Amino acid sequence: MNIVLTKEQTFTVRAGVNAIHGLRVVGEWEGLTKLEAPSGDHLIIVADGGQLVKGSDALLHNLRHGLSHDRFITVPETELPNGLVVPSFQVGQYVSTKGDDGKLSILADATPWVCINYSDAKSACETTGYKLITETQWLAIAFNASQQDANWTGGKVGEGKLFQGIRKGNVNSAQPGNYTPTNSDEQRWLTLSNGERICDLSGNVWQWVFDDVQGNEQGLIAKAFASDSPSITAVPYPSEKKGMGYRPKADADWSGNALIRGGYWGSVDYAGAFDLDCGWPGYGGDYVGFRCTK
Repeated sequence: MNIVLTKEQTFTVRAGVNAIHGLRVVGEWEGLTKLEAPSGDHLIIVADGGQLVKGSDALLHNLRHGLSHDRFITVPETELPNGLVVPSFQVGQYVSTKGDDGKLSILADATPWVCINYSDAKSACETTGYKLITETQWLAIAFNASQQDANWTGGKVGEGKLFQGIRKGNVNSAQPGNYTPTNSDEQRWLTLSNGERICDLSGNVWQWVFDDVQGNEQGLIAKAFASDSPSITAVPYPSEKKGMGYRPKADADWSGNALIRGGYWGSVDYAGAFDLDCGWPGYGGDYVGFRCTK
């Protein structure tokens, strides 16, 4: 396969009309160059000849067929601190996006689908054969990520802060998955115990969540947060400490609202994988998106 390599802030690899953006050089040896995407997938090319040697299946597929398939990762079975076991499931690697045809997609090079209310976000997932992420599923991802050394600024669990993503107001709109923040402190990727990586669990845009803990049949909050609710007890550190993001105290009652999680590009210390807030379910702002599971 012949390719064209374009040097920008990062690199872009093209094969015909198909392209992969946001690649960085992570290694060079014996005339070969290894390029890595934000997702951790890689390509190895001949440095001077523009020839592809090998690469991760996902990137090779994108070069051959284009970014037309939804990207999901597998979340391993996870036991939360209260003993609740969340079975393994698949989740969108990126915040849900909107294709040119108006239908849901999950792509790295498209901006998150925002300005959508809770009910429409839930319907968008279901119409595509997916489901809106639930509260216990979100907690499983966040807790699993919080137990991995790679996700902490200090290089060890509990040292420094858990990565908090795009949150410092350096941008003024939702960013696509292949965007690399100019501030290195806005690391937007979290790695799970099985090596899978997820983008924007914290920061960039808040995300609607189906509440299967405090919620009713529609996933809307229907009662106060109990002191033993996993929404409260699964968080390893206090609110707004160590990159956790904001969370309410037990007994807070947000009934009638819908959960939103993660924070957005201007949340600062409120952002985090465990950030928990609420929004009126009929509201559709430009800083709230959603994520699907299957």
